[in-house]
Amino acid sequence: MSDESRSSFRQPAPEGEELFHAIHARHHDTIGVRKPAVAVPKLRRILEAALTLSNRKGFQAMSLRDLSRATGISAGGLYAYFDSKTTLLKMILTEVTEAVERELATPPEGADPEAHLRWLIDTHLRLTEAMLPWFTFAFMEAKNFPPAERRMAVDSEALTEGYFAEAIARGVASGRFRADSPPLMPALIKPLLQEWYVKRAKYRRRGVTLESYSATVQALVLGALLAPSDGDPA
Repeated sequence: MSDESRSSFRQPAPEGEELFHAIHARHHDTIGVRKPAVAVPKLRRILEAALTLSNRKGFQAMSLRDLSRATGISAGGLYAYFDSKTTLLKMILTEVTEAVERELATPPEGADPEAHLRWLIDTHLRLTEAMLPWFTFAFMEAKNFPPAERRMAVDSEALTEGYFAEAIARGVASGRFRADSPPLMPALIKPLLQEWYVKRAKYRRRGVTLESYSATVQALVLGALLAPSDGDPA
């Protein structure tokens, strides 16, 4: 992949403070601690512990006592940041959706449909690598979410598919992609991306790097979409 088409993904600031400052600002109406200098370090401790515990034993099985023990924050202290586990769940799911929208909504300027699609694949993989516990949580726990939160997860997945559908439609319209490109392709790309963060151990054992996985997914997808050049067999 050329430098121009490589992902422009922006990782969170060192120690992730920028990420948690944004979460504090986004949920200021439900977080009782107003001063960022006080609130952000504890909010980070709470969310990281919740993700660790949930990915180990399940969100429904995680109790406030577990979270209090893991963070060293009393139950009363936890309630200063969220009033229920459902609110905590919404914080996590909202951040996953916000991250997808922030990183995938604006492709590199002037990118043609092929470069756009390559960029989307690479950027999504790099985003999930940087926020691995968040995306693993959203995928693994979705079946246990309450209806409203399950809808949030479904809508987030549809948002991702929409970015791929837009790039593919551009490619078909320009003649770069096949006119008979499979309409299910955006939905088929998503499981390939999820495979990376859900089954990380499998690829780690095989020595597969993010770069090689990204290149393989790009080759598979573009192989199915690219229109044959003049003189090439259809």
